[in-house]
Amino acid sequence: MKIRFSAVILLCLSNLAHAADWPRTITDTRGTHTLEQAPQRIVSTSVTLTGSLLAIDAPIVASGATTPGNRMADSQGFLRQWGDVAKTRNIQRLYIGEASAEAVAAQMPDLILVSATGGDSALSLYDQLSAIAPTLVINYDDKSWQGLLTQLGKITGHEKQAADRISSFDKQLSEAKMHMTLPPQPVTALVYTPASRSANLWTSESAQGKLLQQLGFTLSALPASLPALQSMGKRHDIVQLGGENLATGLNGESLFLFASDEKDATLLKTNPLLSHIPAVQKEQVYALGTETFRLDYYSATQILDRMSKLFASK
Repeated sequence: MKIRFSAVILLCLSNLAHAADWPRTITDTRGTHTLEQAPQRIVSTSVTLTGSLLAIDAPIVASGATTPGNRMADSQGFLRQWGDVAKTRNIQRLYIGEASAEAVAAQMPDLILVSATGGDSALSLYDQLSAIAPTLVINYDDKSWQGLLTQLGKITGHEKQAADRISSFDKQLSEAKMHMTLPPQPVTALVYTPASRSANLWTSESAQGKLLQQLGFTLSALPASLPALQSMGKRHDIVQLGGENLATGLNGESLFLFASDEKDATLLKTNPLLSHIPAVQKEQVYALGTETFRLDYYSATQILDRMSKLFASK
């Protein structure tokens, strides 16, 4: 009886300690917001943010989606690296592609998350969404996936879960690096589009670039002879390359193709406009899998596994 009573007291004290952490003040590009209590029904309008919310066990109930069944998404339109997790947790699909404030409102959220940039941003609906529930704008294009996880942990009250995920990954990373022999440096990280023979380069500010650097890779600097390069909108993580600039921009000794499979790597290597670049001539073009377009805990872990196999020390 005493043991049971003590357990109840400990549970109450734990709940009180958690409640003491609220309200919280969060600042984003739209100003300062006060969250009175820990959110219980989070809606993510960004398929990119959803994976990180799932990784920290945040109480997400619904998410925006991309085209179902494409190279990166499952039958729900959720990203393949965490689609099974979303199914297990019964995450509802809000819409496909274009955002809908009505679909968000139907979920009765107490917190709405919107990405600041990218194709999954619902920023144009900010005023409508903020009338439904507190709405926060999250930048994911200027930080590592760990930085994003930490930020979302603070917003949701799941700091411990975020720290645990990062710690677990760091241990895997350290172990993997001990058994890897890296290919020639520097490297270029990109998403290649065979149909248009164009590419989006991941910059050092991108989550993809930061992960490669954590693994010990050196990112190749873009040639100064390409002054006309433009990033996608206001994004910091991607630089577009096309036409005659493509070969010049792919100047790394090794190329890492995100959101790509071996078929994409072959198409790049057989592009006659790229046959002369060092990485192609030396057969140092590596596809990292179609699940790696958006980086989160799940896809980062998959990349780590892939790298460990590609560059295992002999």
